[in-house]
Amino acid sequence: MKTGLIILAAGSSSRLGRPKQLIEFQGKTLIQRAVEFAVKSKTDSLVVVLGWNPELIQSGFDSTQTPSVINENWEEGMAPSMQVGLHFLMKKEQLDQVILMLCDQPFVDTKLLDQLILAKKKSGKGIVACAYSDTLGVPALFDQKYFEEMLALKGSEGAKKVILKNRKDVFKVDFPLGEIDLDTEADIEKLKDLKI
Repeated sequence: MKTGLIILAAGSSSRLGRPKQLIEFQGKTLIQRAVEFAVKSKTDSLVVVLGWNPELIQSGFDSTQTPSVINENWEEGMAPSMQVGLHFLMKKEQLDQVILMLCDQPFVDTKLLDQLILAKKKSGKGIVACAYSDTLGVPALFDQKYFEEMLALKGSEGAKKVILKNRKDVFKVDFPLGEIDLDTEADIEKLKDLKI
C-alpha cells in the first residue's frame, strides 16, 4: 500500500499575528517537527503545502530535502490546500491512501502516523481519524476511494466533512492531545505549562 502524507502549512496565522509554523516547541519549529516526524514514518511520499509567505515558512524546515507546493488560493481555506497537496502526490505516484496533518498540532508524532496506517490495515475501514474533544479530525488517513470526494470540497470545508459524512467507514484512534492546536498566544502559553 502506497501512503502519501500532506502537511498543511499554508495559513497566515491571522489570529496569532505571527506565523505559527515557525513557533518553537522543544527546540524546533512546528513545521520542522512535523516534517521530521513525517519523514520517519512509514509513509512513502510527502509534501508540505505552503501559501502565505512561502519563502519565510520554508526557512523553518529543510526545504531542499522535503518537497513543497504553493497553494495560490490559500486564503480560501483548507480545501484548496488539501487539493493542491493531493494533486501533487497523485502525479508523483499511484497512491493507495493519504494522511492529512496540520503543522500546528504539536503532539502529532511518528508513532501516531504509523498507528493510523496500521489501524487502517487491521480495521479494513476506508478512513482512520483521530478522536479528541468529542469529535473526529486530523491527522486522518483516507483510502483512495475518498480522493474524489476530497477533491470536490470547497473553500473552508476540510477533511472533517468527509469523515463525518462517511462515519460508518471510519475507525477512530484516540488522541486526546489532538485538541491542542496553536491559534493564539494563550494557546502557546498553555503549551509551555503542559506537563506531558
